[in-house]
Amino acid sequence: MMENEMSSGLAGRCLCGAVTYDTGAEPLWVTICYCTFCQRATGSDRMIEPVFDIAGFRFTEAQPSVFALLSEGSGKEVCVHFCQTYGTKLALTFERWPDRIGIYLGTLEEPSALAMSPEKTKHISPRRRGRAPSCRPVSRPTRGMPRRLTGRPGSRSSTGWPPSLADEAHGAGEGGGPNAKGPRCGPLR
Repeated sequence: MMENEMSSGLAGRCLCGAVTYDTGAEPLWVTICYCTFCQRATGSDRMIEPVFDIAGFRFTEAQPSVFALLSEGSGKEVCVHFCQTYGTKLALTFERWPDRIGIYLGTLEEPSALAMSPEKTKHISPRRRGRAPSCRPVSRPTRGMPRRLTGRPGSRSSTGWPPSLADEAHGAGEGGGPNAKGPRCGPLR
């Protein structure tokens, strides 16, 4: 986005920052889905997907790559928009709803700024042949587990865990990222 342009919606980006976007408006609704596709697409037990009118949405830097596949549910095409450098999935578009685009919540610059209300939130928990939902949330706090895993740099958290474990493990701390010095990831065996 050019410096003199004003964002009219929410801003987001991929992991490396090559692909950025402006939603153009607040979401029409937020879908929280527990289907197998969403679980595999996120590597989690659910996808939280704010859905926007595609007319106001725009990618503001590089354009993402697109992978298309057929939905098992509708039989219609779903397109996954992702960063070709590191593979961050950013958005979904749908043959079934050509005027909508859903984004992966975690790609927002400030995911916590998104206001979710019961009136504008849809939970999808698929059923299979009349049985209970096939996909249930699994990320519940485990009794006895510390709820805070990070602390101030150089300190110990109130639980005794080392500080910033998650940041250090993912290179998000000082010096992390693609230009960091140190071991590089190699091929999986």
